[in-house]
Amino acid sequence: MPPEITPNHIRRKARASLSNAAGRYDLACDAVDDGWFQDTPEAVIPTEVRQEAARSLITYNRSPDLPFDRSINPYRGCEHGCIYCFARPTHAYLGLSPGMDFETRLVARPNAAGVLRRELSAPRYKAAPIAIGTNTDPYQPCERDYGITRACLEVLRDFNHPVAIVTKGAMVERDLDILAPMAAKGLVRVGISVTTLDADLSRRMEPRAPLPARRLAAIRRLTEAGVPVRVMTSPVVPGLTDHELEALLAAGAEAGANAASWILLRLPREVSELWQEWLAEHEPGRAAKVMARLREMHGGRDYDPRWGHRMRGEGRYAEMIAQRFKAACRRLSLQERTAGLRCDLFQRPPQPGDQLALF
Repeated sequence: MPPEITPNHIRRKARASLSNAAGRYDLACDAVDDGWFQDTPEAVIPTEVRQEAARSLITYNRSPDLPFDRSINPYRGCEHGCIYCFARPTHAYLGLSPGMDFETRLVARPNAAGVLRRELSAPRYKAAPIAIGTNTDPYQPCERDYGITRACLEVLRDFNHPVAIVTKGAMVERDLDILAPMAAKGLVRVGISVTTLDADLSRRMEPRAPLPARRLAAIRRLTEAGVPVRVMTSPVVPGLTDHELEALLAAGAEAGANAASWILLRLPREVSELWQEWLAEHEPGRAAKVMARLREMHGGRDYDPRWGHRMRGEGRYAEMIAQRFKAACRRLSLQERTAGLRCDLFQRPPQPGDQLALF
């Protein structure tokens, strides 16, 4: 990979990445240390949010591994900074680093709600559940200032369009005035990701995401309001968090979740090197074990991208995790598969300039 480009005088407080290697599409980034920063006082790496005018919003996929065929993402990059995030390599398409840039140089799409309204209004559009938060978290800190996720939910509500949300952000509680009425119609489901119950490990691995206890509180608040919640024990990290699987599911069930899921740690492209850097600094005693287990489940590789394998791995260790998960779900009455969201209520609301109905 290209050399690290993070200035030495910058402190990495509340950041997960240890490096900021140039993205694979950034051809003009060569690090040169001319000594200019040697005497500069330390500074915390700031978060920069740029704006992008979206031309389209709904992204379609044909992945057999996913339970949905379309998604929207209000933001690019994610300030939560989870070091294991499989979406980090997407930042390279912007000419930015999947490392520190991914969690500090964000892109907001303020016109997203308007574009979504236009796309849902297309005569040929047919409703099916839209996923939000599959790439970057829709309730990361900058949502507080931009409110793009909420604006998109308002559009979906107006169209009676089904939506599935995935988040670690407790800010999802803010939108209960939208989500609760949608849930009463069978139009929404929320997945809350809880990777560990260890607050210290969470703070190091997911530096700007809410702590585990806060996420469990969000599950409780949502379910009390009638919003169905899935506790997502993802990613499961063999040799680091896999021993917590049953405890995570029990905590989610106690908070009110009625369903659960799990995904194995995924290390596509640059994520593998970033993850191994993090292990070397934060968990040096477990690093070799973690990587050995992962490679065992991916045929000797850090990651196997094949359909049907990338989410769960294969082999005895992967089978053991799957069996433990199923047994815990049975014991806790957590569903692995849930009823689909309703699509039959979809209706385009009247638009400015529409001809009035005669009857």
